[in-house]
Amino acid sequence: MAGKKIVILGKEILPGKTEELNLDVAKLHTSTPIQVPVIVSRGIEDGPVLLLMAGMHGDEINGMEIIRRVIRKGWNKPNKGTVICIPIFNIFGFLNMSRELPDGRDLNRCFPGSKSGSLASQFAYHFMKEIAPITDYILDFHTGAAQRSNFPQIRCVFRDEESVNLAKVFNPPFVIHSSYIAKTIREAMHRRGKHILLFEGGKTNSIDEFIIQEGIEGIKRIMHHLDLRHFKLEKNDHQPLMIKATKWLRATHSGMFLPIIKNGSKVSVGSVLGLITDPFGKIEHKVKSTVDGYVFCVNEAPIVNKGDALFNVGSPKELVSEGLVHSAIID
Repeated sequence: MAGKKIVILGKEILPGKTEELNLDVAKLHTSTPIQVPVIVSRGIEDGPVLLLMAGMHGDEINGMEIIRRVIRKGWNKPNKGTVICIPIFNIFGFLNMSRELPDGRDLNRCFPGSKSGSLASQFAYHFMKEIAPITDYILDFHTGAAQRSNFPQIRCVFRDEESVNLAKVFNPPFVIHSSYIAKTIREAMHRRGKHILLFEGGKTNSIDEFIIQEGIEGIKRIMHHLDLRHFKLEKNDHQPLMIKATKWLRATHSGMFLPIIKNGSKVSVGSVLGLITDPFGKIEHKVKSTVDGYVFCVNEAPIVNKGDALFNVGSPKELVSEGLVHSAIID
C-alpha cells in the first residue's frame, strides 16, 4: 500500500480512490461562486503525479473533449501514482465561449499570478498555490486561436532533454521548439522544476475527431511510459518531425482567402499554398511558400487583410538565413 500522504485542496487522497474537488477562485457579479472542477485519481502504489489540463482559453474545446473521453473511459485511474484532470481551467471563458476572462486578460499571460491582482492573476495564483506544487508532469491542451487551425503538435524547449524525450513518447506528427514566453504557465512551471508539454491541435469552438484521437493516444503513451497505467498501445512506426525553426507566411493582399495545401503537408519554395481573390473575378493572387518545410498551421478565415498570418511553416533545420526564426509561434 502507498505510504505517501497526498493532500489536494484540503482533501487527503487515499490510495485507490478518486475524488472530485473544486478549486474556488472567484464569484460572478451576482455573488454566485465559480468553481473549477478538479478530478483526482490515485493508484494503489506511489508514483509520479501527472496533470491533464485544458481550457486555459475558454473557446479551446478540443482539449476539453480529449480529457472528457479519458475520464469517461476511466483511463485517468492509475495503478501507480496520481492523475489530476482539469478539463476546463478558464471556466469563465468557457461559460462565455471566449478566449479571455471577463477582465479581458489572457489567462496564459498572468502566471504565476497574484492573490490580490486581476481576476486572471487570481486564477493563476490559486493554481500555482494549490495544484502546481503537487504535480511532476503536465500536459496542457490548446488549439489555434481565432480561425487558425493547428496540425497536432507538441511544443517544448529542445534544450530540455526530459521534455523532448516525453514529447517523442507522446509521438505527435510534429514536435516544435518553442522558447518559454514570460508569464505563461509553461514558463512558470519550468521555473519550479516541473516538466510541461503543450499540445496544440485544431481550432477554437470546434471538435475535431482527428485531433481528439491524437491527444488521447498521446496521453495513453505518456501514462504507459511513466508506469502510471499500462495500455495496449497501437503500433506506430512514424516518428515525430522535430521542427527547429518556423516562419509565418502572411497575406500580401486583402481579399477572399482559399487555402489549397492541406495542413501537415511538406512544401518547397514556390509551392502554391492558397489563393487570395476579390469578389468580382478580377484579381487572383497566388500565395507561395518562401521556404522549404512543413505546414503546421493554416488560417481558415474566408476573408483576410494584407499582413494577416496565413500559414505557419516549420523546418527541421535552423535556416535563419532563409527567413525562418525560432519561436515564431504563440502559446
